[in-house]
Amino acid sequence: MSLTTILIAIGLLAVMWYVTTTILIYDALRKRNIKVSFLFLRFLILKYASQYKEITLKETGKVGPLFYHWIISINIALVSAILILLVIIA
Repeated sequence: MSLTTILIAIGLLAVMWYVTTTILIYDALRKRNIKVSFLFLRFLILKYASQYKEITLKETGKVGPLFYHWIISINIALVSAILILLVIIA
């Protein structure tokens, strides 16, 4: 198995993790009666993640775990994409 294949697999898993976490953040806000739009979720996720962070911080005194899952997953996907490009160029 080549390095490119491994990086693509890691990137795809990270993107699936990101999408799942995004939907869970949407659902958590909706359950708290916060108005969220599923249609524009892709464009407004930064706002929704920030709202989720603020709400969970007020409720529990800690930032909710979904916020960290969201941050980590998108960063892993980004790093994977950059590494794939570097491997292809080299």
